[in-house]
Amino acid sequence: MHSAPAVNYPVGRSRFQGQLIGVLVALGCLTGVWWWSGVSMSGWRQGLFFVTLLLAALVSARAWWRSPTGVLVWDGEAWCFNGAQTVNSGKLQLHLDMQFFMLLCLEKDTARGAGRLWLWLDRRAAPTLWLALRRAVVSSATQGASRVGAEASVLLKP
Repeated sequence: MHSAPAVNYPVGRSRFQGQLIGVLVALGCLTGVWWWSGVSMSGWRQGLFFVTLLLAALVSARAWWRSPTGVLVWDGEAWCFNGAQTVNSGKLQLHLDMQFFMLLCLEKDTARGAGRLWLWLDRRAAPTLWLALRRAVVSSATQGASRVGAEASVLLKP
């Protein structure tokens, strides 16, 4: 089986992720206003709803603003993320692929133990490299699955 060719893809704040957060917050506000207008007397529950919505919006916006930036590198055998101050390597998992954006998780192995790095990748960051990146992500996932299957079949033989 051939592996996908090497690719370097820039990672930054995803515009899609920011828009998704904005739409979800707007829907939450509309739901709260609809609920508030439907009750005869507003109380602490509506206030708690809006405070919780505001806190969730702030946490989401802060996480989006602090999204990791760097370069995701596939060398044909392993994944590596070169960030501003850190370099992380590990196993990449595809969680969502919507053709124009992907949500990936890099399970990194560090000296302090394992951790996760969530990456929202956007086609707009490098349209010419997008298809090569998608091939590499899918190729590495299928290679990992075939290796696990081969190891399991060796272990199950009598």
